[in-house]
Amino acid sequence: MSTPVKTAPILFFPRCSRPVFISAALVIFGFIFYGTVFTAEAEQLFQFLQNRIIHYFGWYYVVTVTFLLGFVIWLLFSRYGAIRLGMPEERPAFTTMGWFSMLFSAGMGIGLLFWSIAEPVNHYMNPPHGEGGGTLAAADNAIQYTFFHWGLHAWAIYVVVALCLAYFGFRRKLPLSIRSAFYPLIGERIYGPIGHVIDILAVFGTMFGIATSLGLGAIQVNAGLNYLLGVETSAVIQIVLIALMTALATTSVILGLHRGIKRLSILNIVLSAILVGFILIVGPTLFVLNLLVESTGRYLQQIVYMSFWTDVIRDTGWTGNWTVFYWGWWIAWSPFVGMFIARVSRGRTIREFILGVLFAPTLATFVWVAILGGTAIDLELNTGGITGAVSQSVEQALYVTLDKLPWAALTSIVSTIVIITYFVTSADSGGLVIDMLCAGGDPNPPKIQRVFWSVLIGVVASVLLLAGGLKALQTASITSALPFSVIILLMVWSLIKALRTEPIAPSPTEEPPAPETMSEHEEQDYESY
Repeated sequence: MSTPVKTAPILFFPRCSRPVFISAALVIFGFIFYGTVFTAEAEQLFQFLQNRIIHYFGWYYVVTVTFLLGFVIWLLFSRYGAIRLGMPEERPAFTTMGWFSMLFSAGMGIGLLFWSIAEPVNHYMNPPHGEGGGTLAAADNAIQYTFFHWGLHAWAIYVVVALCLAYFGFRRKLPLSIRSAFYPLIGERIYGPIGHVIDILAVFGTMFGIATSLGLGAIQVNAGLNYLLGVETSAVIQIVLIALMTALATTSVILGLHRGIKRLSILNIVLSAILVGFILIVGPTLFVLNLLVESTGRYLQQIVYMSFWTDVIRDTGWTGNWTVFYWGWWIAWSPFVGMFIARVSRGRTIREFILGVLFAPTLATFVWVAILGGTAIDLELNTGGITGAVSQSVEQALYVTLDKLPWAALTSIVSTIVIITYFVTSADSGGLVIDMLCAGGDPNPPKIQRVFWSVLIGVVASVLLLAGGLKALQTASITSALPFSVIILLMVWSLIKALRTEPIAPSPTEEPPAPETMSEHEEQDYESY
């Protein structure tokens, strides 16, 4: 086991990796100052950055994410699948069903609530292929391409980051930090300037990835309040909402409500399941079930083509606006989601890990999108009114669809509650992950530092809304993901190098212990999420 990352106090913060904490904080405060004081210039800059990155690096995002999926599939069937994420004698801390439920909670977030209807309806109006929208052919493609953006490719990114964190943290006993994945490449230098830069890039990716999701959540909550109570839709209202929900997340940190946050996460899943089940029952049930089967088949049949399609011939900008944005968003989110998945996956083999993390959340997401997106498309095909409303306000897509189903007022209230609770848990957990990166991989950093980063996430989300709204949120993800994508590719190289030194032996067949046999430290780790 190597020496831990050196930490020291900074002002009121008792335990920080000074180079990472100070550098990340200064750059983020500089961004906040620029976006607040020079709002118009910031909006123009975001537009310029997005156009340039999509134009010059769109192909790079497409190839990188496709490569990561290929790598994960290869690793699944390789001889390294029997290696355990922990010591050889360790067993999983959670039952398979409990583990799956936590993976679902990682995949079901604000973004999926925002886009599960808005994206298929947009693809129906403006399809990736064909000459015009609103046709039956466009409806065929709508769910398929939504599956593509939320399916195996997205989770392959998370698999790579989470697997590296779990392997080097639990098996090689290194700090639970991105820098640890580079030990096979640079050795003890992970504790020097190179390691600091790696963690700083991870902080930026996490900060802007989570800020993007929180910004989307604020936009959608504002839309829900507008629908329910007639509250004005504006950037000011959305910033007030961010402030209120960030205050809730900060309060939970101060009071130490780890068990409360855990129960809140369970409430998210229960309410989400009730909402989706209700829509399936009262909506076009047979249409949705048939659409789920057919769209899954089309997705699997055309996955190779979609994986490499860059829209170079027609050059409509569709790939840049959708696929490149999503790949950037997932890459930016990967340190956050990867840390969560790693923390709850200790003791599993690499093969178990990949099967669970890659396929279980993907299947749940497909069911979610087919029910919500399929219901919206069926309503549009039969009664109309969905596409027109979405064209005017993307963020109201969910509420417009619910309005055409029974008990619209109740389901709209439930949807708004779910979005708020996802917001609170994301801000709280996101602050923890950034704090861990800035505290040298400490799994339980001081609360005051966690409060600082949770508040800062809310401030960054507010600045992005001021400086361009949805377009600025998309740009933040795409831009912050560019340098971190290089980090992920190097992590793949480092992981392969480390795995080649492993003695390969058959995995033991003993049954895993029941969850109640968790150690106090493992239970504390889980409760912090």
